[in-house]
Amino acid sequence: MRYTTLLVTDRGVRLADLHLRRLEPEGPEVADAFRAFAASAPPGVHALLADHGVLQVRPRPPSMLFDGMPVRFATSPLAGTPGPIDKPAPPSPFDAVRLPGVATLLTDAAGREILEACCAAVVAWQDGWVAPLADRPVVRSVALAAMREAMPVRLAPLPTDSRAPLLLLNAVVGACVPCVPGRAAPPPAAVAAVRAVLDRFERWEGGAWGPARRRSASRGPCAGNRTGRQQ
Repeated sequence: MRYTTLLVTDRGVRLADLHLRRLEPEGPEVADAFRAFAASAPPGVHALLADHGVLQVRPRPPSMLFDGMPVRFATSPLAGTPGPIDKPAPPSPFDAVRLPGVATLLTDAAGREILEACCAAVVAWQDGWVAPLADRPVVRSVALAAMREAMPVRLAPLPTDSRAPLLLLNAVVGACVPCVPGRAAPPPAAVAAVRAVLDRFERWEGGAWGPARRRSASRGPCAGNRTGRQQ
């Protein structure tokens, strides 16, 4: 079983090819169904569940992430488990660590290292972007995968006691700057570069992925979206 959540606008599906990559291990029927969905999906946030060759699509509320979002720390429900995991379908082990309007930064069992957030991947700015080591117990992130394919990202531990600025990555919202006590915001130009990478929307048209015709000026969905639970 494979699960993903994604954003559709009149420009297409955000990071469509990477969502397909997440789902297609369930079989060619699922891949075909996803392409059909991506060809004509209505705008909004959608949850897609692939199981035994069948793709189910359901509407979801907007992401809870927004710029300036306050944070708290909690031990990850995956702490102590081996390696990264596929995105879990509801009910999720992350439900217990989510609070409305707050991004929970999830740590290892000792509380020394930030692994991810309750609804996003986490990267830090240290004269370049840094993501958690590849063997850490986190959800495999579509947004982080897109970032790593497009720009240099070093892999290293993210200490909880560091003052390095943080950025949250989410396949629905894109990139958001949290308000973390003791840490400044990342450089605006560096954040803008990440947002540009994640601002990729495509439709399945004529047997290939391509950008849909843009009908209006784009506005990032990050600010003000304070409800819903996506990763």
